[in-house]
This record gives sequence, C-alpha cells and structure tokens, in this order.
Amino acid sequence: MKILQHRDVLSIVLAGGMGERLYPLTRDRAKPAVPFGGRYRIVDFVLNNLVNSGLMKIKVLTQFKSNSLIGHLIRAWRLNPEIGQFVDPVPAQMRRGPHWFRGTADAVYQNLDLIFDEEPTQVCVFGGDHVYVMDVNPMLAFHEDGGHDLTIAAFPVPVSDAARFGILEVDERGRITGFEEKPKEPREIPSAPGFALASMGNYIFRPKVLREALENDALQDTSHDFGRTIIPALLAGGTSAWAYDFSASSVPGDEDLAPYWRDIGTVDSYWEASMDLISVSPPLNLYNAKWALKTLSPHLPPAKFVFADPASNRTGVATDSMVADGCILSGGTAHRSILFPRVRINSYSRVEESVLMDGVDVGRHARLRKVIVDKGVQIPPGTQIGFDLESDRRQFHISEGGVIVLPKGVKIPPP
Repeated sequence: MKILQHRDVLSIVLAGGMGERLYPLTRDRAKPAVPFGGRYRIVDFVLNNLVNSGLMKIKVLTQFKSNSLIGHLIRAWRLNPEIGQFVDPVPAQMRRGPHWFRGTADAVYQNLDLIFDEEPTQVCVFGGDHVYVMDVNPMLAFHEDGGHDLTIAAFPVPVSDAARFGILEVDERGRITGFEEKPKEPREIPSAPGFALASMGNYIFRPKVLREALENDALQDTSHDFGRTIIPALLAGGTSAWAYDFSASSVPGDEDLAPYWRDIGTVDSYWEASMDLISVSPPLNLYNAKWALKTLSPHLPPAKFVFADPASNRTGVATDSMVADGCILSGGTAHRSILFPRVRINSYSRVEESVLMDGVDVGRHARLRKVIVDKGVQIPPGTQIGFDLESDRRQFHISEGGVIVLPKGVKIPPP
C-alpha cells in the first residue's frame, strides 16, 4: 500500500449549514457548533478524525451564525503553523460576487484560490455536522492506489431512513454507476436487501477534477451543491468515481467495534445519539486512548456528589450517566443523562433521559424527563417537565418523538 505524504493533502470541512431540523438548538449557532457528548461540539468529531489521521492542513468553511463556531475553533484547535499545521476558519467573504455561499459546492468554489495556494496532491472535502470516528488513511490509500478522480465514503442505511441521504449505486467492484440525492424510492443494495448505500458527505478529489467541476458548475443555473449537482455531473461525464465502504473500517484501539456514523440532523436523532453514549457498551467509544478526542478543556474542578440521605430522598447520585467537570449533584439524582460542565442538580430533584448543557441549574424538587436543556437555563424549584406532554406543548418545543427542548435564554415560570 502506497503511503501518502499527508503534508500535501488539504482538508476542507463544510461547516456553514443552518441545521433547520435541529431547531431550536440551532437558533443561535450553526449546526456544527451544537454541543454534544458532554464536552464536545459536533465539529470536533470530523476535526479529530482528520488530525488523528495525520491530516494537519484544514480549512473550515463557515457562514450561518458562525460566531460560536469560530470562537471554538480558535480556542480549541490551535495546531503548529510553523511546521505547516493549521485549522483555519474561513468565513464567507463574497469573493466571487455580492452573494453568500449558495450551496456546498459554491462554498468551496468561492475559496478556490485559498485552497490551491496550498498546491495539494489530494483534496478531502468532509462535512462538519456528523458524529462518527474514522481513520481517513485507508480511504486515502484506496483513492490513491486506485488512481481515482473521486472517492466517496459510503455507509449502508435502512431503506426506511434512506430518503434523508444521497444514495449511491455501485457495481460489483465498487465503482459508482448512479447517484440520487434524497430519493423518494431509494434503490436497495442488491447484496443487502432492505438497505441502501448512503453517501456520508465525505469526498476525496483529485485537485484538477475538483477545480474543473466547480468552475463548470459556477457557470450553470444549479443549486451549486455537491450531492445535487456536482456528483451527478461528474458521473454523467465519465469521471472515475468509487465508493469507499466505511462499514468495513475501524480505528486503532477499536478494531472490534462496528463503525458508527450518525447524521444528527433532528432533535430526535440528537437525543438518540446522546442516549447511545450512556449505554453499557456504547457504539461510539469516547474512551479510546488510541483515538483520543480533543476539544476545548476549561479549567474546572472535578464533579462533586454530596449528601447521602436516602431516607429523605436527598442523595447526590448519577446512574448510567455521563457527568462532566465542574458539575455538582447536591442531593439530586441524574439517571440515563448527560451533564455538561458546571451543571448543578439541587436536593430532591431528579433528571432522567435528558441532556443538560453547560451551566444549567436544576432547582429543588424539580423533575425532568426526556428534556434537552441548552446552556445556562435555570429550572425553577418544583418544576416538572416531560410528564404531561400536552401541557408542555403549550410552553415548549417538542419533537415528533416527544423530546422537549429548552433553548438558551428561556424563562420558565415557577410552578
């Protein structure tokens, strides 16, 4: 297997999406900036995948409500520019006319000069809004060894879910013969009935192919999107495009764990992926020392659990949960929940199947079930949320699956 010179590979992370289906978590931030997993942002997963794979030249293209995202990138992702390592946030700059990015392809097209100033041998274009772990090296080797113009990471998904993705058709060798973005009737994988082959939105391009495709697309009246226009146009023109089977991959230290990839594009999928993390044997391993997941690490004291008075139900305890630094469970209980830094759960309160983001304070005698609470929200004493959905629906945002979201700044009246 040929070893690529990673210093000559440039990675582009598409991180400008609005994430409308994840509202209200995206009311004040771009989807890649949404907190996830107790201490991370969604964008941290693709960045860790690239950096852990030795890909240290990264441009992150931002646009929608990008302040939170850019601040995180600057603080959490400082590499070593003296030896050619960087994670550069690139805001929309109207470099090609008086308009913002008009699609994922246009975002890259508007920054072609920045990209090709690096003179890359290969260009990775990866989405910034999925949760997964991936060693990119096997995909790079597959792309380079095969002399492909384009390689797309693909993952089998149930046909019932396939309408949310771009669906690939491949021959027996893995060459892509067809592509359809979000089809109403997805085509099944012949060898795996009930499943369709979804594009993960991760592409590796030969630089010349990428440039020509983007320049041609810019002249057309299209949606300027990789899935809707670039990929179909390349296939129609006979480009050598191949699917990389992510389902057969692994990362060092987790060779026996099935690959995990989730597009947490809705409140329900965000909540389900969060609950995956707290299972006894989680499908996404955050504890793999050989594939460490980096992020911004604030200087906080350890979590604290105080009061042990079960007779009066005043016990600070967490079960089947993840509890970050700086949390205080002061006589309150968390069960099957994720607590971000500096959460406080006060006496006689109980939180179940919930996600509490940074700085949330749960007052005494409060009860929460299946609730996502955004940063800094104060839960008044005695509040009960998640036990009467009809009543909750009159006050709060509730997903189709019954997950309640309390956005930043919400004022909850005392009961």
